[in-house]
Amino acid sequence: MTAPEGRGIAETAYTGSNIDTFRILHVSTGNVCRSPITERLNRHALSARLGARLTDGLIVESAGTWGHEGAPMESNAEAVLADFGADASGFVGRELLDEHVIRADLVLTATRDHRAQVISMGHSAGLRTFTLKEFTRLVRAIDPATLPDPLDEGMVERARALVRAAAALRGWLLAPSAEADEVYDPYGAPITFFRSIGDEINQALDPVVTALTGVPARRVF
Repeated sequence: MTAPEGRGIAETAYTGSNIDTFRILHVSTGNVCRSPITERLNRHALSARLGARLTDGLIVESAGTWGHEGAPMESNAEAVLADFGADASGFVGRELLDEHVIRADLVLTATRDHRAQVISMGHSAGLRTFTLKEFTRLVRAIDPATLPDPLDEGMVERARALVRAAAALRGWLLAPSAEADEVYDPYGAPITFFRSIGDEINQALDPVVTALTGVPARRVF
């Protein structure tokens, strides 16, 4: 089985537990707003950090717990991506299936309910499934010096070590409130709310991408 068209940072064949790739799965409800925005902003950020090193094995995709199979993303979601210079083309909505969870190395959900739904599917998903904001909070607490150097051991090994470290911290570093781990649904809302959600997602992704790649974002002054 190959990665769906237009979804991967690196498109590779799936052959069970592939030691050469690391799959990040973003999950929301319909897979037309939050998870497409997160998927494409993540891919955009990874491309900006890694430059030509796009074969380092990181694959980014998304699906929805009530996914609109075959649907395009919402036009307001496309507008948000354009604001960031991210590519919205070729996106097709998907319903979350067992196979998506099985082959994902890291699942990042929009809300705690989505996280619970993914974990309830089984497949030993608990230790690799987090809300996006939860994962951001955890990776901020991880000393990057304790992670494998991507230039020496590869990006995939670094990513796997990051997930293990985050899972170990989960019970020790709790959210200040239940709402702190939520990205709310902008479906049907005006573009201004979509943009606020886009900013929220982008800010949450920044430390995650830095931790994954070891490359900080370039700051514009």
